[in-house]
Amino acid sequence: MAHPTMYDDADPLLHRLRELALAFPEAQEKVAHGRPTFFTTKVFAYYGGSIKGDHGSDLLGRALLFLPEDDERAALLGDERVHVPAYLGPSGWLALDLTAREPDWDEVRELLDASYRRTAPRSLVTRLDG
Repeated sequence: MAHPTMYDDADPLLHRLRELALAFPEAQEKVAHGRPTFFTTKVFAYYGGSIKGDHGSDLLGRALLFLPEDDERAALLGDERVHVPAYLGPSGWLALDLTAREPDWDEVRELLDASYRRTAPRSLVTRLDG
């Protein structure tokens, strides 16, 4: 059974996130579990999710799910916009609610960059730095 679509393709937040995510070398998009995901050989970002322990709601339906650098995790969790997402949280992923206030797209790009670097093959990270 296919997952239902859990996003609006016309969403301006998703549109901007797509622009940023797909600018990374060889980044692609696919829909997985009803949500847009951005990947190379591994996923580096998701759009949308739920908060860990609150599986019945879609509180992070318009959020960026990303894999932060280990040394930045604690500081990020101190931000009221950042939550531990269900399912991916135990693997170190965090979620930035893009609706809590006007997104800082430079910050979003930095979070995408860190997540990309943690998941992309070394050759793509080298291209990114070149």
